[in-house]
Amino acid sequence: MPDFLEYSTGNRLQEMAVGERPQERLERLGANALSDTELLAMLLRSGTRGQDVMTLTTRLLAEAGSLSGLLSWREAEFQKLKGIGRVKALQLVAVMEIARRVIQQHAAEAPLLNRAPLILEYFTPLVFGLRVEKFWVLCLNRKNRLMRCVEVTSGTATSTLAHPREILREVIREGATAFACVHNHPSGDPAPSSADLAITRQIREAARTMDIDFIDHVIVGRPGCDPAGRGFFSFREASLIG
Repeated sequence: MPDFLEYSTGNRLQEMAVGERPQERLERLGANALSDTELLAMLLRSGTRGQDVMTLTTRLLAEAGSLSGLLSWREAEFQKLKGIGRVKALQLVAVMEIARRVIQQHAAEAPLLNRAPLILEYFTPLVFGLRVEKFWVLCLNRKNRLMRCVEVTSGTATSTLAHPREILREVIREGATAFACVHNHPSGDPAPSSADLAITRQIREAARTMDIDFIDHVIVGRPGCDPAGRGFFSFREASLIG
């Protein structure tokens, strides 16, 4: 039997308002609105005595470091956490293998993402119908082709947060020589907010310090909500990066 990793007791799920529990949020807002913890909770469905499913998935992500960290886990590693038996462990292994294959197939296409219109074309299907704001970093190789697209944060219906440290961590982890940032405005108006301007300046300065090429930060909206009719805003084209 594996040596279980024990954690403090408590029931986060019961402490949540009913409408804010993962299943209710999924039904109301869709899967895109759920955090990594909530998505894993929907997959596992239940915890164990003294440890509800939200606590279990929080600890799971803490042990792995991130959702992507789970991609390399094997059955025995999942079973080290109390509340994950053999069946759940095998389910998680299967899901991670599916995710890994999707990433590999996606990376094999390696689209060129060195200009805002190309980034917009790539992201339009990904942001369609999103009702929450999300922030991604695109890790690029020396030819500005995509190595990996990483979702850094997923916010509420009105806001999201990203920190340069989180962004550069992903870029360095992938060994990328360049990167671009993308986030969506659920309102459809891609005009940058004061927070968008501030975070872009911070990312620009951090990238300069690390000597990594910051290609662009693109805000994706909808043409019908954009006074300019373009449906996106490029910090590079606005001469705010460079």
